[in-house]
Amino acid sequence: AYLSYILSAYTLAEICLAAYKQARKGIAVMEGKNEHVNRYLHDVSFRTHVSLYTSLAINVVYAIAKFFSGIFYHSVWFGSIAVYYICLAVMRFLLLRHANRHAFGQDQAAEYRKYRLCGVVLMVLNLALTGMVILVVTKNHTYHYPGTMIYAMGAYAFYSMITAVVNVVKFRKHNSPALSAAKAINLASALVSMLALETAMLSQFGSADSPLFRRAMTSATGGFVCLAVLGMAVYMIVRSTRKLRELKESPAVQ
Repeated sequence: AYLSYILSAYTLAEICLAAYKQARKGIAVMEGKNEHVNRYLHDVSFRTHVSLYTSLAINVVYAIAKFFSGIFYHSVWFGSIAVYYICLAVMRFLLLRHANRHAFGQDQAAEYRKYRLCGVVLMVLNLALTGMVILVVTKNHTYHYPGTMIYAMGAYAFYSMITAVVNVVKFRKHNSPALSAAKAINLASALVSMLALETAMLSQFGSADSPLFRRAMTSATGGFVCLAVLGMAVYMIVRSTRKLRELKESPAVQ
């Protein structure tokens, strides 16, 4: 069974990589024929605006759906998920409002304040995330995807994780805290998508006779995700506070 999980993960990663290469070829063809596609690929500010608008819309719809599901089914599990996505929506809204008023990288002090605020919200988000993990481990709550939907969600989770990690590294060179905050939010979302995928796969493909194995796997992955999100939040708060102090002191030094 362990070898099957490893082989399944490897196969899914290879499929996602092949699909990504084919998509890149298609995009390269469209780039020369459509000015909007060309702008999206080469204008970082425009691409980030589109990403924030899309992510914000998806977050709001998903959070509302889970909120009312929690009320209807009297489910703390759905309520925790709703709080998680509400926090993501708040952060993306703050970044979007700043992006509509200022160009990325133009007002460093304002961007670092937004960057720090996003770190604070991420810490609150981590409380909801911890509650979700505790529910999964102690109450055996999990995700259930109908039919073959789990394979589509698996492809999406791996794609989100890979692109989130790549973008976090790539966008550091733009010297824009707002852009870095947006990519950190995407990474936090991707981490939780991977956790949700694992719980769904263990529920759908795991043996009913191995509850201890499911709890151990979920505890380990959930603990790692919670620590990773907490680490990002602390790093964002500490880094922004230090940078704001340096910006405040720099005119006096000159």
